[in-house]
Amino acid sequence: MFLSPAEAAEVRKRFGTPCYVYDRPSLEAAAGRATAFPHAFGVTVRYAMKANSCRAVLTLFRDLHLRVDASSDFEVERALRAGFQPERIALTSQAPSRRLRGFVEGGIRFTACSLLQLERFGEAFPGRDVTIRVNPGLGSGAVNRVNTGGPASSFGIWYEQLDEAMALAERHGVVIAGLHTHIGSGSDPTVWTRVARMALEIAERLPDVIVVSLGGGFKVARLPEEEGTDLAAVGSVVREEFLAFRERTGRMLDLEIEPGAYLVANAGAIVATCVDVVSTGREGYTFAKLDAGMTELLRPSLYGAQHPIDVVAGDGTPGASQRDRVPVVFVGPCCETGDVLTPAPGDPEGLSPRLVPRPEVGDLIVIGGAGAYAAAMAATGYNSYPAAAEVMRVAAGEFTLARRRQTLEQALSNEVEAE
Repeated sequence: MFLSPAEAAEVRKRFGTPCYVYDRPSLEAAAGRATAFPHAFGVTVRYAMKANSCRAVLTLFRDLHLRVDASSDFEVERALRAGFQPERIALTSQAPSRRLRGFVEGGIRFTACSLLQLERFGEAFPGRDVTIRVNPGLGSGAVNRVNTGGPASSFGIWYEQLDEAMALAERHGVVIAGLHTHIGSGSDPTVWTRVARMALEIAERLPDVIVVSLGGGFKVARLPEEEGTDLAAVGSVVREEFLAFRERTGRMLDLEIEPGAYLVANAGAIVATCVDVVSTGREGYTFAKLDAGMTELLRPSLYGAQHPIDVVAGDGTPGASQRDRVPVVFVGPCCETGDVLTPAPGDPEGLSPRLVPRPEVGDLIVIGGAGAYAAAMAATGYNSYPAAAEVMRVAAGEFTLARRRQTLEQALSNEVEAE
């Protein structure tokens, strides 16, 4: 993890806990790897901002010349407010956009993710270019809840309905110039080969397509024993498929990728405080209760996701490393049995103690791999806990505030008195 014990103590002293910390050098390095993705005829990197929509992260990626993939009207607005030019934003939303006309007229690129969305685009913009998202019938992912392809996923137009989509586009004079596919998380190059081939088989039936997006879902290794996606290896096999497509059809297609977690996951951490330690007896568990839990990081409770956890002495010295190591279950502060930060892998119902230096009240607890789908999908407000602060680590020992800690007054500001 990128935070030293002394830096974790400095974060608590200056900003309190719980607190998200994002590491600028790690973000820059990940963006560099993504933009170096091997390609045949050009590649565009769009940041899937649903992973982390913090303004400080968005503006950094803006300045690094990444583009954005937004998953809702609200994300489009956040990207605009972060300074992205409209033409650098694509809207790929599950729900039909309520601001379709204004966005498209303003330069936002639109991806139709269903026949209804394509119909509404055609009615509003006859004769215009559009991108369609197609579910190719294949899915991949560590658990079903992150699998965005195949028959159990509602994302995109089912590939067997492609003729219907083409007829609908022709009826409105709409030109299908872009094809978007996305299957979920995965690191196996052979899977990406299959994905590229399936996408290109669909593109072959769409003669006006000039851009093919393979989405994101590049697996992130949050723990040492996990295997992350090698972008160079994946990109190499994808590149070969695009070259073979040109040989077969004479068409040169631009490639788009949409990394989200890959860019931000390991560039983020949560600094928390151990507020209590309890035991359920010799046959039970030792629990370390933190001031951070599902209200800051929902993934473990939702997916059984695994995150690295370090115990740091409260004074920021390496003293904790000298203690006896014991099996500990880390839990959050919510009155919720499922508020567990160390579930069994892939099983949010189970518990998986970590062998760590024996925690003490007042210790700092650093949770890694928390740059993606942490603040962005936290259960903020449960038990009335406010949203945590967010901080950018600009360089070693140098921090700037990115988002203030929410106050109770802010959390209650939209409530009205009953009449």
